[in-house]
Amino acid sequence: MELSNTPQIRDLFDHPVLLNELIDEIPTGIVLLDDSRRVLRMNRFLAALTGFPTEETLRYRMPCRQVLRSRLCVTGCPAKGMTAHSEPVTIESDLIDRNRQLIPVRITLSPLRDDRGELAGFLESVEDLRPMRHSHARQEGGYRLSGMIGKSPPMEKVFRLIPAIAQSDSSVLITGETGTGKDMAAEAIHMASPRSKGTFVKVNCGALPETLLESELFGHRKGAFTGAIENKPGRFRMAHNGTLFLTEIGDLPLPLQVKLLTFLDDHVVYPLGSPKGFEADVRVVAGTHRDLAGMVREGRFREDLLFRLNVVRIHLPPLRERDEDVRLLLDHFLNTFVERFGKPISGFSADVLALLSRYPYPGNVRELRNIVEYAVNVCNEAKIRPKDLPAYLSEPAGTESFFSGPSSPLETGQTDPSGDPSPEPGGPIPEEGKTWTEVEREMIMDALIRAKGKRGQAAEILGWGRSTLWRKMKQHGLDGT
Repeated sequence: MELSNTPQIRDLFDHPVLLNELIDEIPTGIVLLDDSRRVLRMNRFLAALTGFPTEETLRYRMPCRQVLRSRLCVTGCPAKGMTAHSEPVTIESDLIDRNRQLIPVRITLSPLRDDRGELAGFLESVEDLRPMRHSHARQEGGYRLSGMIGKSPPMEKVFRLIPAIAQSDSSVLITGETGTGKDMAAEAIHMASPRSKGTFVKVNCGALPETLLESELFGHRKGAFTGAIENKPGRFRMAHNGTLFLTEIGDLPLPLQVKLLTFLDDHVVYPLGSPKGFEADVRVVAGTHRDLAGMVREGRFREDLLFRLNVVRIHLPPLRERDEDVRLLLDHFLNTFVERFGKPISGFSADVLALLSRYPYPGNVRELRNIVEYAVNVCNEAKIRPKDLPAYLSEPAGTESFFSGPSSPLETGQTDPSGDPSPEPGGPIPEEGKTWTEVEREMIMDALIRAKGKRGQAAEILGWGRSTLWRKMKQHGLDGT
């Protein structure tokens, strides 16, 4: 199937109807698979949920397990035993999106029959269960809101503010240091809002060059520039009836600041190469760790855009101002990683708690999480002791960020008790009967073949960074590929 093909539904309406436009209007994830369980079509809701752009998924004919990355792919894909006459199956599970977030979902899988009554493929619907599970309740002696945990006065203020501002469509600016949880706060606003049934779409404004970022945000028409071989909806279109979170808004180039300001004024999006715009019902939430007012004075950020974004402002406090929350977070992440890695660890020793309680955490909650993940990986006793912590914590200065060393246990070559490298959240899903190592090596080989040896393109297919692909190729002895 060529990507440029435009499938149509015939003999149902008076005139043919475009399949893509039909499934794009369905407010739940939809994916069509062939009989080998490779993606033929998927709608924009699922593209937003998984983080895999539709055109990329179709161009490489990606396997379903590489896009959904669900627990079902490990425990046993229900499609394997299906025949043309099997009944649909509905299962609650989860998936790992491209940003390595674990999302609870309800998956319904149905076989599709051709005109001869034989199995032609599968129809899979994926429902996001986060809105149903969203709650504001006491947990672990403190408060929890969409994954954010704390009982300190600054966090209680944030928890009171989020449900209130979620009910409007006003633009929101979330400020705070790196690692304070701006992404989680933006998602909490979305989940507590009337838009929670719509999509939550995140764009990192500093991750792409200006030319690619404009297309990513606003979309483009086929032929708008060299390489534009298909229409691309853009993130504003994907977030229709939902929320668009623009993280690192301070890195947005000035020309795109003008286009964003125009959208905030009239809510019309003009794709590249198209004279015709479309109205997008999107709430914009922006996040930054930068001093935008200072950037305005320096001429690097538009003052009118700052006023337009700063209708409602939430500031997330650094962890050093949340003394009451450190123990809550330590216990929460310990429970999370003990369950994930299957380690019989009951807690922290007294000297570890004393050390971690007085550490200033320049990387904030993200750094604390990484410290606990590292410690759980290397600990072989009932309690985590100082020797299980990253080395820099015991150094006299004690203030160097954890991110100056390995940011995850995988980078240290840590293995599980079976000797097989632990799977990272964004990694591949193994087939039954195979180890993580075997499947990961196969998927790297498959991506390199489909990318014709271009490593950057292979990393894109896998949803990894180039450095991650390079490290894993060396790990699997493929660095000469």
